Amino acid sequence: MHKLVLASSSVYRKSLLERLRQPFEAVAPDIDEQRLHGESPEAMVRRLSEAKARALTDRFPSHLIIGSDQVAVLDQTILTKPGDFEGATKQLRAQSGKRVLFLTGLALLNSQSGDCTVDIVPTEVEFKTLDDEEICAYLNRDEPYNCAGSFRSEGLGICLFDAIHSTDPSALIGLPLIRLCQMLRTNNYNLL
Repeated sequence: MHKLVLASSSVYRKSLLERLRQPFEAVAPDIDEQRLHGESPEAMVRRLSEAKARALTDRFPSHLIIGSDQVAVLDQTILTKPGDFEGATKQLRAQSGKRVLFLTGLALLNSQSGDCTVDIVPTEVEFKTLDDEEICAYLNRDEPYNCAGSFRSEGLGICLFDAIHSTDPSALIGLPLIRLCQMLRTNNYNLL
């Protein structure tokens, strides 16, 4: 079996992949993650997921490389990582009482053959109506400034929602494990 590589510096993605109890190496890909002019959110997450995996092919020439990217979409606007308290407050106010679509892209690249499978797992989040006091209290406790959408669903951020709709509960955290397991099986990687 090929060895696994996670093309990411995300502690969240690393933690998710550890659930599969397989040895892997996590390496940050060095790519430009800017959106291209006129690029749809779907095209963007597909492109970036694959680009992250392909960025490591020279270093890992006979591996299965996993790339993933995620965007949040609210009213046709992409929500990026807020960076700070002010940005996160603005994002959570905008999401209050609304449905937000999270698109998690996933790529599995066989660096030896060059074959790459890319997919998107959508997750729809229904936010409860939030007041400024709740937003402030949440941000001060969870500090989700490096998370698209300004929350951590695996933490206290779950309190911000009325519902989550997805075929893969790990997709919202950043790495759709159900779809990844399917891709690995297709590449003759036996998890069990």
